[in-house]
Amino acid sequence: MDETEWLAERFERHRPRLRAVAYRMLGSPAEADDAVQDAWLRLSRSDVDEIDDLGAWLTTVVARECLHMLRSRRRRREDPDVPEPVAVPDAGLGPEQEALLADSVGLAMLVVLDRLSPAERLAFVLHDMFELPFEEIAGILGRTPAATRQLASRARRRVNGAEAPDPDLARQRQVVDAFLAAARAGDFDALVRILDPDVVLRTDFGPDGGPVLVRGAAAVARQTGGGRGGRLHPVLVDGAVGAVVSRDGQPFALLVFTVVEDRIAAIDGIGDPDRVRSVTSAPGAGSER
Repeated sequence: MDETEWLAERFERHRPRLRAVAYRMLGSPAEADDAVQDAWLRLSRSDVDEIDDLGAWLTTVVARECLHMLRSRRRRREDPDVPEPVAVPDAGLGPEQEALLADSVGLAMLVVLDRLSPAERLAFVLHDMFELPFEEIAGILGRTPAATRQLASRARRRVNGAEAPDPDLARQRQVVDAFLAAARAGDFDALVRILDPDVVLRTDFGPDGGPVLVRGAAAVARQTGGGRGGRLHPVLVDGAVGAVVSRDGQPFALLVFTVVEDRIAAIDGIGDPDRVRSVTSAPGAGSER
């Protein structure tokens, strides 16, 4: 085995953890892969003999790249953003699909994390999810350990203040099915009853092609009612009930529902063709409801 193969083998041992860190930081599988690949490129150009702890070194590289990507995202973002989920067909999960869900973070959690500042998100993810000491995180952020601890504490309060979605998938399906039936029928009153009073609708597509952010049961009911139709292909999105919507045989949107206490607390709609295509191309994703 030559030196490159030996180094690649060592790197692969750390890849699952690095990708988990990057995904929780960025909320996007594609961007997480980019961050991990960047770590490999940096490692391949480095003097490995000068690295005392390869795992810690790689985690630091990935975390700094994620921080850079989050800050760049913040600077260019002008509209509501919908995190990119991990989705699998809701028709019996195989081992590979179960592994995807096990490595994913609920969409509701991603939405909460997305509201944190890049520094808060890094401090919270690395300390609370991956148990890195504040001294190491402080070095990545360029702050003192005390200031880093405060960032994580502030982020923790915001995360803990968010409502937890219903873990019962069967109950989620019942609520979502009732919502979809009311939407098709254009039953405004039924929609309002199913929606949480403070429900939030976030999509990256709207009537004019732009993003949408709507709050409140009445406003969301007006936005989603009217019997627009479309065929629904059930999927599980980060462990939550979702649906791929198609018209004229072509998928055009992914809907994800967050159900809390028998009401829909959030609807996230993704219309990016690449994201939707990645879900509909998964084995078993074509069953209709």
